[in-house]
Amino acid sequence: MDEETQHPADPAGGHVACARCGTVADSDPPPPTWLCSMENGGREYFCEDCARTHIRAIESRLDSAWW
Repeated sequence: MDEETQHPADPAGGHVACARCGTVADSDPPPPTWLCSMENGGREYFCEDCARTHIRAIESRLDSAWW
């Protein structure tokens, strides 16, 4: 296919914070254990602890507002 691949933009300021608890990632880009979710047209990142706590809701594709 001749479609151009869309690459996500870098987070503002170069630092990524968890959308749930506010933890800031130690590295840029965030560690591979962090999740990135597209919600309402924007990207939200979730730290490993929040992702593990809410894994069933994430796998069910529920918006983070529901968990």
